[in-house]
Amino acid sequence: MEILNFAEIRNELSIRGKSGIGFLAAGLVVWMIITVIFLTNLDIYYKTIGMLFATGVMFPLSIAFNHLLKADWKLEGNPLSTLGLILNIAQFVYFPILFWAIGTNTEIAVIIFAIITGAHFFPYGWFYQSKAYYVMSPVISIAIMLIGWNLAVERLWIVPLTTVILLSILVIWLYQEYRGKTNE
Repeated sequence: MEILNFAEIRNELSIRGKSGIGFLAAGLVVWMIITVIFLTNLDIYYKTIGMLFATGVMFPLSIAFNHLLKADWKLEGNPLSTLGLILNIAQFVYFPILFWAIGTNTEIAVIIFAIITGAHFFPYGWFYQSKAYYVMSPVISIAIMLIGWNLAVERLWIVPLTTVILLSILVIWLYQEYRGKTNE
């Protein structure tokens, strides 16, 4: 029986999948859309509904970005390839918290959604052998919590804008890590 070298398998996932940059780029666009929605004069309820609808473009955009980047996110034959999908789907387990927020205090829904977004990146640090995910996941979650703590409803647009900025930093850092791995 052949012993699998998980470091090599994860390195293959990281390089061929380009560390998930295509998915993050799609998420970045979604959070830009959410920022624009929260800059409007709509009632907070409609902004929150718009935020949820904006997520509908996530998967088609991620396919497009992965195609443009020539990232292979399916990785047929790699025993860990389905783990990435499972890790992403795990984010949905947190959605009852988001729905609770929408039902009880709509103003905090965007804050909770941004915290969930940041927090769900943490396991990708192991998956892609990436310090960027390990560091930025708690940075995003904690920064959003601190920013959103006493934020007035009229200024909630700061939350998605901060998410955009921090996701941009994550994408740049991941690209640098990717370049380092491909140069080795």
